[in-house]
Amino acid sequence: MNRAVTVGLDGSPESLAAAHWAADEADQRKLTLRLVHAWPLLVPEPAHTSAEIDQNYWAKRLVHNAKAEIQARHPGLTVVGNLIADDAQNALLQAASESEMLVLGSRGLTPMESYFLGDISMHVVAHAERPVVLVRAERREGRRAPESGTPHGVVVALKLNAPCGDVLEYAFTTAAARGVPLRAVHGRSVPLHAYAPWGVDHTVTDEVRQDAQEALSQTLLPWREKFPHVVVADTVRLDSPARATVGASESADLLVVGRRKHHPPGAPRLGPVAQAAVHHARCPVAVIPHD
Repeated sequence: MNRAVTVGLDGSPESLAAAHWAADEADQRKLTLRLVHAWPLLVPEPAHTSAEIDQNYWAKRLVHNAKAEIQARHPGLTVVGNLIADDAQNALLQAASESEMLVLGSRGLTPMESYFLGDISMHVVAHAERPVVLVRAERREGRRAPESGTPHGVVVALKLNAPCGDVLEYAFTTAAARGVPLRAVHGRSVPLHAYAPWGVDHTVTDEVRQDAQEALSQTLLPWREKFPHVVVADTVRLDSPARATVGASESADLLVVGRRKHHPPGAPRLGPVAQAAVHHARCPVAVIPHD
């Protein structure tokens, strides 16, 4: 099943929020929505089994209830539900490989929650072959208003010294499907030689900003031509890439970041920008694997 948005369900409010987010996305992209629940105790189902002795009853009910709730809001959407007889980590990685994207609930991963709850989702984000989107169950009322009247939309964080075609393809396609603006953000730390005894040498920072702005504009040019109906803004922030990315996400409906598929031995699977986004962004975060 390659033309599907897949959601991992575990019965939590976060996974249900992820299912509703994924339903909207599948609707906009004209894809099938697939609901997956990993149930290692799954057994062959005999005929005419009562709920009292059906070992699969609660797992089936979890998927059934989510499917019914989603189809009530999206009557024209094709929704399928699957129970998978495997542990969650393996089931989700396999599901990701078969889908356009995998959507998971996220609790935000405070240090304590990360210890108990973050291992599976973080492992899946770091190893999935396809985009993984993390969605929280928090309400938007706690979010800051958009900066300078900027409308909510998609924000994509870009590195200019690495391939970013897959990241931009996802960001532009998503913005086009939703009919919302796209904002490309590049963070660049102020170089050490810009610091002087009296403060920051703005001649140096202006030159750094201008060079980065030109490179960002050149990177976006072919994508602007490919998606002429997407309204695009680009921003260079003289800050660490991680802080620039998380700051930009405050006024976003979706934050798109990349991660490398291949790393040197011993290197972390997620870079600092993806790590910061997953842990601290208040909006849904799409992590896109790229070469």
